Amino acid sequence: MAKYGLIGKNISYSFSKTFFTEKFASEKKKHTYENFDITTIEEFPTILKNNPTLKGLNITIPYKEAIIPYLDKINPEAIEIGAVNTIKFLNDGRLMGYNTDHFGFAKAITPFLPLKEKTALILGTGGASKAIYHVLKTLGFTIQFVSRNKTKNAITYQEVTPSIIAKHFLIVNTTPLGTFPDIEKTPNIPYQAITTNHFLFDLTYNPPLTTFMKLGYLKGAKVSNGQKMLEFQAHKSCEIWKN
Repeated sequence: MAKYGLIGKNISYSFSKTFFTEKFASEKKKHTYENFDITTIEEFPTILKNNPTLKGLNITIPYKEAIIPYLDKINPEAIEIGAVNTIKFLNDGRLMGYNTDHFGFAKAITPFLPLKEKTALILGTGGASKAIYHVLKTLGFTIQFVSRNKTKNAITYQEVTPSIIAKHFLIVNTTPLGTFPDIEKTPNIPYQAITTNHFLFDLTYNPPLTTFMKLGYLKGAKVSNGQKMLEFQAHKSCEIWKN
């Protein structure tokens, strides 16, 4: 019997424990899956020490980048993305990092394509945003990051004008804003500029209909939450753990 789990912060809302527990049961495997809710990544070695039967882990907000120094090997695609959300425990005890977020996102957005133009705003610059960027860059999108703080790669929310919204037909929320229990929160962008040509994708899945999505839907935009993305990436994680 092997143990798997999720590393994150404030993850009681996560679907992963239920998803994997039910998946293992349906496959008649006696594996277990546990949430490891930690306040700092420095607690990671203690988790390894106290759970010697661990065979695989998922990584979520806010540790997808911070986990990298603790790994022995990293898959080339995860290196290119710059974030890890899946860890496989190799037979010799070493830890290898992968990114399955990009796979999940690509599968999840395919039914909504093509859009009027290949232009996208990515809200947030954390680990999840890097996988989104990787997918959209591969698909040929022109991409603009938006962050609380201005950087060479990102404009601030205050700089997002209605004209910028009008020119970017895919808007992806990679921030935790709107996640249960703070469901009224949403990225501060000019939603009045959204049209029927827009597609709003929210990586959040709890609640299923976020305020971000509602505001887009009211303007006639196509909307989606992150549930399918998570399911696709979770299945991919299982493939990695098996091989």
